[in-house]
Amino acid sequence: PPLSKEVIVSAEEPAPTFIGSAERYETLGIELWLSTEVEAVEPKEQRLRLSTGETIPYDRLLLATGGTARSLPVPGAEHALLLRTLDEARLIRARLKAAGSVVCIGAGVIGLEIAASAGALGCKVTVIEAGEGPMERCLVPEIARFMEGVHAAAGTTFHFGEAVAGIEKLADGRFRVSTRSGLAVEADCVIAGIGLQRNVALAKSAGLAGEGAIDVDAFGRTSDEAIYAAGDVAAFWHPLFGARLRLENWRHAQNHGIAVGKGMAGQPQPYADLPWFWTDQFGINLQVCGFPLAAAETVIRGDLAARSFTALHLDAAGKVIAATTANRGRDMRAAMKLITAGKRIDREKVADEAVPTQSLALSA
Repeated sequence: PPLSKEVIVSAEEPAPTFIGSAERYETLGIELWLSTEVEAVEPKEQRLRLSTGETIPYDRLLLATGGTARSLPVPGAEHALLLRTLDEARLIRARLKAAGSVVCIGAGVIGLEIAASAGALGCKVTVIEAGEGPMERCLVPEIARFMEGVHAAAGTTFHFGEAVAGIEKLADGRFRVSTRSGLAVEADCVIAGIGLQRNVALAKSAGLAGEGAIDVDAFGRTSDEAIYAAGDVAAFWHPLFGARLRLENWRHAQNHGIAVGKGMAGQPQPYADLPWFWTDQFGINLQVCGFPLAAAETVIRGDLAARSFTALHLDAAGKVIAATTANRGRDMRAAMKLITAGKRIDREKVADEAVPTQSLALSA
């Protein structure tokens, strides 16, 4: 999470935080092989083939290969910086600190976080998005307009409904981003935040099923009972939503890994965490739980103008199926209880902010 925020804007670059030291892995009895690539999975033999020519047998195998930042499929795509690794964040940090203007391609979470960071550094920011609004895959229109207003108030210029056609490097070292409609924007720096490409090559070599991901059940098992997958690369079955989900955030990767690891160690438990993520942009801590766009109605508690509200998203039966909060993080825990309760709640109480969200959760 710090890569699109603190690492870019802090006066001094924060030191990276690692999961553990080499000594910690040794203490836990874990063999850590660095700078070693797995070239193929051989399920029949239950072994891995390595780039060194060696093979490793397994009883159970976990694929936690994550993803890589998606590149633009246009001429000049190499001129757009991407953000997924620490080195990429360091490069963006250096470029933005020297830039007067930047074009951010993509108005999803990462694209807008980078736009906010660039704005905080004093850059003139232009965001180009093929869709019709910011974060449109996870925000209802009213809240999407709210976030657009937050950025616009900070000086960000948006161009929605614009598909990038190409990026050209100019003679003076600047760049020109052109769209299919004929729009052209010049800037000192171009950054693309258009999602990730899941690393499924090993899964394909093992013949595992999945469309752009690795399909797993609620315990993280693939179609091969000896092979599991977790995190960004997995499409897992969620018992509450009755659907296969693909999530891309650190909390899911952490908790899914824990649940799947327990299953591999003989303590299977279905993974049923609610989809949840947060983002910080221009002083707004925005949190989203569930799938707001699947709701029949949204009730907003609080004041968008004051930049402090909780939105409860209800289905046609009056059950809370998702929630969005802005600078009201304490409400999210109560909202999660409302979602998991799966019970119809009093519409008048939902709309009455005098009734605390926590009280709504208790009544459900």
